[in-house]
Amino acid sequence: MTNFLTYAVILLGLIVGIGFINEKKIKLTYEIALMLFSAVIGALIMGADALIKDETVSTLLYDIQVFDLEDFLMKGVLCFMLFAGSFRMRLSDFKRLARPIGVLSILATLLGAVIYGGLFYGAARLFDLPFTLPMCLMFGSIVSPTDPIAATSILNKFGLPKDTSFVLEGESLLNDGVGVAIFVCFSNLVKAQQQSGSGFFTVFFREILGAVAIGGAVSLLCFVLFTHLTDNKRRIYLSLFTVALSYSLCELFDCSGAIASVVCGSIFASLREREEEKRGGWDLGDFDAFWETIDNLLNSILYVILGFSFMRILQMPRVILLSLTAILCNTFGRAGSVFASTALMGPLPDGFRAKDFTLLFTWGGLKGGLCIALAMSTASMMPAGDYHIVLGCTYAIVFFTTIVQGLTIKKLYGQITKKRKAKA
Repeated sequence: MTNFLTYAVILLGLIVGIGFINEKKIKLTYEIALMLFSAVIGALIMGADALIKDETVSTLLYDIQVFDLEDFLMKGVLCFMLFAGSFRMRLSDFKRLARPIGVLSILATLLGAVIYGGLFYGAARLFDLPFTLPMCLMFGSIVSPTDPIAATSILNKFGLPKDTSFVLEGESLLNDGVGVAIFVCFSNLVKAQQQSGSGFFTVFFREILGAVAIGGAVSLLCFVLFTHLTDNKRRIYLSLFTVALSYSLCELFDCSGAIASVVCGSIFASLREREEEKRGGWDLGDFDAFWETIDNLLNSILYVILGFSFMRILQMPRVILLSLTAILCNTFGRAGSVFASTALMGPLPDGFRAKDFTLLFTWGGLKGGLCIALAMSTASMMPAGDYHIVLGCTYAIVFFTTIVQGLTIKKLYGQITKKRKAKA
């Protein structure tokens, strides 16, 4: 099974089949159902391979496990996913909520990496794991960014207040560049050499400011052409070109392609809103339908792949102990970083108190494909055994936050709302 068409048939078959069963019978959140049932199918394939010892089953299992999620996400579809998500944001809301979004994107991401790293280092000493403090801090930087795909596709369906939902989504969209900068810093410590010759702040500002400059310049130039086109098909092609070019230029100049994609989507959304007011309306129905469909399809593929990747967790030594340790470290790291960040945010959105805001944003801090891609990139930095622990623990965090936290965040928000009304 090496050709693209075979993979396409399998992935689309699972997306359609799981989606149909979920819609008619189970009625879970769509993305959670894809991940959960893909994980179950993957586990069944493993069981069949152990019992039957059939070459076809073994080949299928091998193909699934060697799939390079890092290349698929970071060098393939991430830019289009982020553009689709940010294209729906309103720049006026972003300006109004810039302070809490900025504090969470920068401070909470950095503090989360440090707190997680410190906690996991203590656990490593307790369990006699060969992890140094720089390795644990690097591990913390891998799992500290929240996932924009999960935020836009899962959390927005649960009826959170407008400003709170926007801050949670905005943080997820912007903290990728911060997380990558922190990861570069700590991974350089692990490798015991500064291959890039750059410190943390140099990398950070290059990742963020360079991405903003590239994404902004390309978007502004392309949108001028966008307004002169009359065919929505051509507008679609131009938008694809815009985000792909921005991401590629960022890869060339070592900037954050993720941030540039968000900038492209935000600028297109803002300029489109302004153009609609000027024209008194603008028929972009086909354009919007295309990006909504692409966003849904790519998200569906990603969640199926993540579900099948559950098998990576099972390959980790002391799987239950280490998975629980990683999940607890992530929860405490996220809670500590959010609570500390509330002191600098000013008035919290929708009148939340710091305690309730911390609880909601801790449980709403879902992780996703970016964390897995960063974990995969550490393969050459550490022994195979340590790498499998990092990768397996990262998968465990992604599954727990997406499935358990994703399924219960609505109930948690209901309890917080009930308590706030009782105190009012």
